[in-house]
Amino acid sequence: MAEHWFLRRRPVPDGELRVAVSGAEIREAALSLGMSPEALAPAVHDPRLRVLVDGGQAAALVRRQWHPEGFAEAVVLRRSGVPLEHPAVRALAMGWGCAQVRHGSTDRCRAVVGPGEGSALADRFRYLAALAASRVEIAVGLARDSGEERTKDDGSPSLAADEAAHAAAVDVLGALGVTVLSEERRDSPVTASDPWIVLDPLDGTGNFSAGMPPWAFSAALVHDGVPVAGLVADLASGRRWTGVHGIGAERDGVPIAPRPGSTVVVPSGPSGQTVAVPSTVRRIRVTGCTAVDLCLVADGAAAAWHDLDRSGTHVHDVAGGLGVLLAAGGAALDPAGRPLRLEPDTEAKIRFAAASSTSEAEALIRAVG
Repeated sequence: MAEHWFLRRRPVPDGELRVAVSGAEIREAALSLGMSPEALAPAVHDPRLRVLVDGGQAAALVRRQWHPEGFAEAVVLRRSGVPLEHPAVRALAMGWGCAQVRHGSTDRCRAVVGPGEGSALADRFRYLAALAASRVEIAVGLARDSGEERTKDDGSPSLAADEAAHAAAVDVLGALGVTVLSEERRDSPVTASDPWIVLDPLDGTGNFSAGMPPWAFSAALVHDGVPVAGLVADLASGRRWTGVHGIGAERDGVPIAPRPGSTVVVPSGPSGQTVAVPSTVRRIRVTGCTAVDLCLVADGAAAAWHDLDRSGTHVHDVAGGLGVLLAAGGAALDPAGRPLRLEPDTEAKIRFAAASSTSEAEALIRAVG
């Protein structure tokens, strides 16, 4: 049976390891690990530091870091009742795009091996997308401030880091044998019945250039116009969102779901005009990174996103985030109120509303229209 990295729509039953997300769980883990709760407290918020706990005596403290040879690894710093080979530790390492799991005290290592050829395409995509995001982290760091900054046809900046990120991502995702479309390359033809991958190797290039978070790697697996799997890695903070249609979505190992609220995120303000939103909205946010915006809707941090009052957005900007949003239970509708369908065309622009539910997206369309 294919592994799905322990994504669940419901809470994990007692006796199974889960990521600690509350003060009570951190205190519980501290007792098992022989540490003070204060020492573990940062793990609740730090996406590169996770505490696994099972509601009993088993617990583990795991950190994502870079090996001296230049690859990401998951280091088990402390553990109680959790073997190095535990599936939850391996799942966490896979989600982080790590090549190995290492015991912090003994240096004993276990390689992280992804789903095999017989596994579902979505599972293999998500594993390779996580690995690609880690490769992109390295590539954009080494390419920072190298080459001349240019301006693309749509007015957005183009950096040497964009090209480096594209090369690093395609080198990994190409192993799937599926057509890969990217902002940085002319589109390849896609047969209507075939799945395809679309990625934005470095979304938020303007933010990256200015040193103003967030900027992100984004990728989606699309079939019949629907992003059936997505991964977005905020390369500035380390946060990672991932989701698979029919299974669920998570942020940094924690299951997520959208929810109604009073905050809307938008890609930018329309020139010389105000942003149109429903009367229930109290806050509008602009992050400069569309992939992260849609993930904020997926995890309930924001209620909705839309580009209905402007010229539109490219498929590579939104596909990864949409894969996460739809897997989390959210909705995305075109201006006519129909479920959004993606086309393998990185030049065309699309307009839509994304929200926690179809009814919320419909309300947003009415408010803007």
